[in-house]
Amino acid sequence: MSYADLWLSMGKFAKGIVVVMFVMSAWSWAVSISKQIYLRKSQKETRKFAPEFSRYLQEEQLDGAIALAEKNKKSHVARVLGEALAEVKPLLRDRATITAADINSAERAVERQMLIITAELKRGLGILATTGATAPFVGLLGTTMGIVTAFQGMSASGGSGSLAAITGGVAEALITTAFGLLVAIPAVWLYNYFATKIDFLTVEMTYTSKELIDYLIKSVGSEFGRSIFTKEFQTQKTSQTSGPIKG
Repeated sequence: MSYADLWLSMGKFAKGIVVVMFVMSAWSWAVSISKQIYLRKSQKETRKFAPEFSRYLQEEQLDGAIALAEKNKKSHVARVLGEALAEVKPLLRDRATITAADINSAERAVERQMLIITAELKRGLGILATTGATAPFVGLLGTTMGIVTAFQGMSASGGSGSLAAITGGVAEALITTAFGLLVAIPAVWLYNYFATKIDFLTVEMTYTSKELIDYLIKSVGSEFGRSIFTKEFQTQKTSQTSGPIKG
């Protein structure tokens, strides 16, 4: 019996199960393809952005670094670093004194932006997780109802059904379980692949943002002659780390 014959011999309920799983599979693959394109563009732009941004920092050209971060909107790293620089950009432009509070504000801006970007990166993973978890059960539902239908047919014929008729009914019932597994296995693989990749991108954002904050703390004061900033930050750090030790 061919698959076309199986489809033609299926009841309405079994056909409905197959259609539902086909939609689940198409949806999960559409999400996976769009997610892969999005992540690839982000990584590609980040690979171009990172060396140039690092060169600007080494040459102490913060204006160029800010403009570069604002230009590369598709890079996850550029968006995070740009949010930090946006907090201190007015102060740098006006040659105002950058205090420890300004650096803390930039760090909080980075954290907020990272939450937004991480949510964007994870968008659609719930569809893959749901497909991978539920597709086998949807197929099993079709199998269960198919077997019930096959036994009802045998009972209606008084148990005189041929072996071919019985095996055909069982094959019709089991095909939905097989289809469910074919839908679920790729969805689980793709979910784990994207989850691991997003974790790596999150580490990239965290590491680079910490590096930028350290750069602002160590370099901005001396670069623009703001010894007030350096002294204030060191004073706050000393007051936080020193003091009476309570037993």
